[in-house]
Amino acid sequence: MTQIVDLAPWLCWILPTVGSVVHFVLPKKMGRARYAIVVLFSFAAWLMALLMIPSMPIQGYRDIGGFWFSLPSGGSVGLGLLIDSLSVIMANLVAFLSFLILLYSFKYMDGDTGEDRYWFFMSFFIGGMLMLILADNLIFFFVGWKIVGLCSYGLIGHYYDDNRKYWIGGPPPFPFQKPSRCGLKALLVTTLGDVALLGSVIIIYLYSGTFNFMELYQNAGTWLPEMAKTPGLLTITILLFLAGPFAKSAQFPFHEWLPEAMAGPTPVSALIHAATMVKAGVYLVARTLPIFYFAAWIASPNIPEALTFFITVAVVGGFTAFLAGTQAMVSLELKKALAYSTMSVIGYMMLSLGVAGMSPNAIVEGFTSGIFHLINHGIFKAALFLCAGVLIHASGSIYITDMKFSRRDMKFTWAFMWIASLSLVGVPPLSGFWSKDGILASCLESGQYLLFALAAITVCVTSFYVIRFMSIIFHSGSTKNEHPGGHSGEAPKLMLLPYGVLAILTVGIGLLGPWMKEALSNLFVEEFHSLNLLTVSSGVEHIESFGFGEAIPILLSIIMIVVGGYPAYLAYFAKKLNVENLLKKYAPLNLLHKFLWNRWYMDTFFNKVFVGSILASREPTEKYLERNMDLAINVGIPKLFSYINTNIRKLQTGIFSINMLYILMFLVILFLLILVRVII
Repeated sequence: MTQIVDLAPWLCWILPTVGSVVHFVLPKKMGRARYAIVVLFSFAAWLMALLMIPSMPIQGYRDIGGFWFSLPSGGSVGLGLLIDSLSVIMANLVAFLSFLILLYSFKYMDGDTGEDRYWFFMSFFIGGMLMLILADNLIFFFVGWKIVGLCSYGLIGHYYDDNRKYWIGGPPPFPFQKPSRCGLKALLVTTLGDVALLGSVIIIYLYSGTFNFMELYQNAGTWLPEMAKTPGLLTITILLFLAGPFAKSAQFPFHEWLPEAMAGPTPVSALIHAATMVKAGVYLVARTLPIFYFAAWIASPNIPEALTFFITVAVVGGFTAFLAGTQAMVSLELKKALAYSTMSVIGYMMLSLGVAGMSPNAIVEGFTSGIFHLINHGIFKAALFLCAGVLIHASGSIYITDMKFSRRDMKFTWAFMWIASLSLVGVPPLSGFWSKDGILASCLESGQYLLFALAAITVCVTSFYVIRFMSIIFHSGSTKNEHPGGHSGEAPKLMLLPYGVLAILTVGIGLLGPWMKEALSNLFVEEFHSLNLLTVSSGVEHIESFGFGEAIPILLSIIMIVVGGYPAYLAYFAKKLNVENLLKKYAPLNLLHKFLWNRWYMDTFFNKVFVGSILASREPTEKYLERNMDLAINVGIPKLFSYINTNIRKLQTGIFSINMLYILMFLVILFLLILVRVII
């Protein structure tokens, strides 16, 4: 048993990686049972994650060394694993949710022509995500990071034949997007961030001499001041570094790929949006946060330029939370509304981690609330996407206006989806309430009142769009539910079980919310103490204190939920307001709706500036560059050699005496050259 515990961190990411190919080597006569083996590998990975909990250090960390290779500069890159509270929490969350999503997939993907490819990418994706979470250095981390990105390309573009029924966008006359282009868009945008991230990693290595996370922190007092001696270099490095997490987590200005990621099968959306790909950016920010916090507040002398890290993360996160939330207010596609919601909630997490470092007093509250919200969101958002898959199958449509279901026929799905939705809003006492309240409190604690106001307004926006889509789907007149697989009413049990478990967990975590948050705080306080980021007394005081200041965000959050939810209730649930008439009657309201529907025109801008300019350059490039290069290389060079060959052949007369004369001339020239060389 001890040996298994010691191997658990390695097996945690190796098992799903191996599981990605196991169905290829199993005999075809096993049928779909081969895919059940893939699910079992995912389940085993979760068990390995659970086994890591007893060996998790209460203080500090464990760095498990592995294979390594040397660098020309004398350093080395290890394939080691970092075991601490953050990595163990994340590994358990990812492994658990991934197992449930694969279990759901077993029924959902039944009959799909690309199943072999689907199961390979899903399991390999999980292995890559667990690899980057457990990696102890930036290079090993980056390998997992790229595996996740490449697998997401294959999964988003799963229906790469672009069959009309898999298009997203619309409805007519609005344009549609094809799955193949959606996958390519995700790959290009995230790769842009990856290149910037890799550039910053190289710069950091040139100054620090290491890729190891803990060595970077332990030596931060040496390499960060050295980097800061060059004005602006630290700021540029931070911005390049953050481009990676912002692109991967769909934060402004890299956010436009995520709505198009809905072209993939629904379990793919659940996997990408719950606890895996989009959370990888949040994890990287959390993992490196102590380095920049040390530089800004602990180092002597302090390095104010390090605050760029926290200011950028907080501002971008707060703005993205509001930006994406407003787009969800008008979305007609269910999965896109949930995608906008994911972008918004990820923004909340970034905001929390950002404000954690903008004041020396906010690190515990900000860091704890951000990670707690990551956990809660992973659970209730996975439930929402799995519910969405059932509704899309049952209705045969991606639009919420075509999903007028009877809550009596789908009572479990209705109840589970409402639980997850209200947790997304932050309704007490569900899980989302406690973590979202903590984020608002951390904004106040750090003195960031403008960001607090923006986050509070976003609560209002979230309440509106959640009440809107839930009311349209379940409370606007029902039709008989017919599942394409032959089921009427409720979803099959194998699909119902995963999101039922997640909904129950959402309630359970909500009921235990204050105690769970305190437990997380204690873990991170101990970890921060071991890193000398705060004093013992300040951590204890933070955990035990509760006063009027902490009641303000709770009260304001509840008020904003009512302010945002009430108009949505009147318009979509009670039907006392006619939205179409209001849009026709009030021109400013209609303009606002058009602005939000067109996604703030940001996607249009990016398409025209980047995609449009590249497409417009095709003909000039072909005419003036490619054709001339083709003439020069494929026509000019052969003609040149032909000309040389023809003229050289004239020298070959075949007469012996003339050939001897050539040799004599060559020897004379050679003798003269040697003579000149000797004289000089």
